[in-house]
Amino acid sequence: MAVPRCLTVAGSDSGGGAGIQADLKAFAAAGCHGTCAIVALTAQNTVGVTDVFELPPEFVRAQLEAVFSDIGVDAAKTGMLFSASIVEAVADFLAAHPVPLVVDPVMVASSGARLLRDDAVESLVTRLFPLATVVTPNLPEAEALAGGGGTRRELAERLHVLGAPAVVVTGGHGEEAVDHLFDGETHVEIPVERHESGATHGAGCTHSATLAAGLARGLSLEDAAREAARAASAAVANGLAELGAGDGPVDVLDVRSRR
Repeated sequence: MAVPRCLTVAGSDSGGGAGIQADLKAFAAAGCHGTCAIVALTAQNTVGVTDVFELPPEFVRAQLEAVFSDIGVDAAKTGMLFSASIVEAVADFLAAHPVPLVVDPVMVASSGARLLRDDAVESLVTRLFPLATVVTPNLPEAEALAGGGGTRRELAERLHVLGAPAVVVTGGHGEEAVDHLFDGETHVEIPVERHESGATHGAGCTHSATLAAGLARGLSLEDAAREAARAASAAVANGLAELGAGDGPVDVLDVRSRR
């Protein structure tokens, strides 16, 4: 069988911890060939984001056309999309080229830098959520998108009402270490093992990319979500806390074992 093909539409992290770089590593670790459409370049390290350069929407579309027309896509994920014009361009293309889609609503970097403009939130919800197979916010993102607090169960239900066919509210934040999956009918709690590694940068990207890779390989949504939870947890456990002065990058490939 051909190797499954997985696409990420997101921003580039010059520090290699999150974004496109994290996604491509997670795709490889999950047995998929990774492709990408970069929407923005960030000047970023473990301490924070110092600058963002948005790429023109027409160039984002050109990248998508190049990948879909030749290599093909078995599943895709979106991460940082930054602006309403990028969200609209990506949504227009994916509406015409439907594939299993994981929407990771990246809004704020772990350092606190905003990665989604305020005027892009509505477009993300109204245009991309309905195209998604599943939306994967962390707890703060779920609260921001749902317009207030609540349990993971309640937030997942409210995001479903907003148009997401299925939701995983991830378990990296808050007191409860559990991913909560709701597919519109059934609630499933997926335990998450937390690790105090000092290296969590890219954990959310790794989770959503691994979930997309599972869908590309033909796994059910629940099985893909369970695999994503395990991979993200292990990536944090193997995290490279010694790199940089801030929150170190996760390590989904366990590079120490390869030295």
